[in-house]
Amino acid sequence: MSLRDIPNLISLLRIVLVAPVVWALATEQFELALLLFAVAGISDGLDGFLAKHFHWESRLGSILDPIADKLLLVATFASLTWLGLLPLWLLWLVLGRDLIIIGGGLAYHYYLGQFDLSPLWSSKINTTLQIALVLLVMVQQQWLPGLDKVVTIGIWLVVASVINSGTEYVLVWGARAWRQIKQKR
Repeated sequence: MSLRDIPNLISLLRIVLVAPVVWALATEQFELALLLFAVAGISDGLDGFLAKHFHWESRLGSILDPIADKLLLVATFASLTWLGLLPLWLLWLVLGRDLIIIGGGLAYHYYLGQFDLSPLWSSKINTTLQIALVLLVMVQQQWLPGLDKVVTIGIWLVVASVINSGTEYVLVWGARAWRQIKQKR
């Protein structure tokens, strides 16, 4: 183990934090869930900073980091849906986008070769909006119950970003795949 492994260890810590966040949500301890979610968010920024600043980037890190992010977001979305705080159709929309991207990535890798796992900007915006919605719902439950309209706006912003980001992934990676297929002929 060396210093360059620190970002990957932080990503693993974020994966471990998923269970306590889900437990806190399931038991409606929103203040604890917010605290754990904040720790996970800070750890996400920290591992990215360390990896880039000290050039500790790795293939494993490029896989672990988005997995940790997705696990945390999907688990919190599922938990908030289970509690009736987010609509089920929104969870399915978010999961559908992720499954399309994962399926497309696997197909690309299987048929055309390794690809760069770096996210598109629309995906970063989508992740930011999803995180903001989760935080907003938790804050609403803990301290500000009158935020129904703001939460509704947050839901529709997530819907727009999921559709935009998913469409961009299909178009960008579809075009790359098409170019590679044409080059192989």
